[in-house]
Amino acid sequence: MHPPLRLVAIDMDGTLLPALEQTVSERNRRALRAAQDAGITVVIATGRRSAYAVPLLSGLGLRADTPLITSNGAVACTLGGETIDCCHLPASVARGLCGLLRPFGTVVFTFNREGRGEMVLEDLGQAHRRIALWVEANRDAIEVVKPLEDALIDGGDPIQGMVTGSVSRMKEAEKSLRASAWCAQCEGVRTEYPARDLSILDLMPPGVSKGWALERLAARLGIDRTQTMAIGDNWNDLGMLEWAGQGIVMANAAQELRALAKLSGWKQAPSSDEDGVAVILESALAKMAAAKA
Repeated sequence: MHPPLRLVAIDMDGTLLPALEQTVSERNRRALRAAQDAGITVVIATGRRSAYAVPLLSGLGLRADTPLITSNGAVACTLGGETIDCCHLPASVARGLCGLLRPFGTVVFTFNREGRGEMVLEDLGQAHRRIALWVEANRDAIEVVKPLEDALIDGGDPIQGMVTGSVSRMKEAEKSLRASAWCAQCEGVRTEYPARDLSILDLMPPGVSKGWALERLAARLGIDRTQTMAIGDNWNDLGMLEWAGQGIVMANAAQELRALAKLSGWKQAPSSDEDGVAVILESALAKMAAAKA
């Protein structure tokens, strides 16, 4: 039997959000608030940058001190805007990654600043063809700099980078990164959307991941991993699924991740289109209530 649940980390896209949707369902909203009311720390853990995540969460009725893990672990903050933790990828490494990964797809670097220039890329047309919805949602924050290396000045380090393209090309990009001299100075974290033949290889400071950020946050809160649950659907959730005492994989996750879940003893939730997060939280809350009774 698991110890009482005190912390739950929940991915956004494909987990809290239904497929191709940008609105949290009413059932999921109620479940998040009920978990907070029961004393559970709810953490939203996403690959999105903070400014891209907060607008979707601000109307859910969550407390301002709700922790967010954003940019795949590079930034931790609160829903109210307080910075908890932040790390950076050295600009010198980022410049080297441009040359290595440019042939595989669209390369983007994200900075911890507000407004235009928060994200920098060198070919807006190429990005729009591959990730049009992302471009439109982030257009006010995007700056075009060509060559991209000119935006990566020593002392002005980005928090993360990414390269995006087809699933097969991003697998090749990941192999190229692992075989390169930059491998020891950059962590590659892949996210896949096979139905759209779209994949993103996030470029993180060494060791940084959602799992790393969750472990640091739990330590600050004095919460043990055995009292922690993580819910996710993709490979960038792997670190937190492995670290948490209770790992939950969505039914819409990639087949390989669902197979790994079985081997790891993680449970499976209904899909994001079926309010899988709410199903899991409702069950956890019911068990807590029964234990108190």
